[in-house]
Amino acid sequence: MIFLNALMINFAFGCFGWLISLKKNNVTHVDIMWSLFFVLNTIYFYMTFPPSLRSTFVVILVLIWGLRLSTYLTIRNWNKPEDARYLKIRQNNEPNFRYKSVYIIFGLQSVLAWIVGSILLIAIENNQPLTWLDILGFSLTLFGIAYESIADYQLMQFKNDIKNRGKLLQSGLWKFSRHPNYFGELLVWWGFFITTLATGIYFNLIAPLLMTFLILKFSGVTLLEANLIKKLEGYNNYKKKVNTLIPRFWRT
Repeated sequence: MIFLNALMINFAFGCFGWLISLKKNNVTHVDIMWSLFFVLNTIYFYMTFPPSLRSTFVVILVLIWGLRLSTYLTIRNWNKPEDARYLKIRQNNEPNFRYKSVYIIFGLQSVLAWIVGSILLIAIENNQPLTWLDILGFSLTLFGIAYESIADYQLMQFKNDIKNRGKLLQSGLWKFSRHPNYFGELLVWWGFFITTLATGIYFNLIAPLLMTFLILKFSGVTLLEANLIKKLEGYNNYKKKVNTLIPRFWRT
């Protein structure tokens, strides 16, 4: 019942986002909402179970991750036209995409966030004493948040410099992998998975695997690189030299 209630929370928040899209005729703000689905679910889970050191760690890390990512995307997308990914989806689903988007965009994201967020429910309801695996998992998640944040900051600074218009960022963390922000994101979810290992490897494995699939094949790397190859000269050469996700520090 608790898990289904979390889905209802996501649907309600998704419908709110859809109503905003009707006014703006733009669905890009669903990216800003993505991490907030997890924040809302985590707060609900935390309030449902007796508080513990483990659940407190989980909710603090999710709040740091979710609010930081949502704020960053708000700043990045403010007053900008609809993202190319969503423009393509819009074109493929006309006529009446503005109404279809309630399930194509907002409903789908609500369900995906609910499934991935299941790992947070498992982590919070686990009342076992903390072990070295938990410390490892929380440390990996915290490192992932920091890594992703640094990568996003470096990209934002690069794009804000008018001299870099049309150029490709190949310095900082972006020198070691093409998508260091996505690498940090994966560390976050695999870190949470490690904190649930004491409960067994069953349903909890779905969350990090689904997030890995979404980043690699669905809405992350695949779509982004298709656009970057068209927009940025030399991106194919960059692909040949630099790993997709896992940093290759020993070769620059």
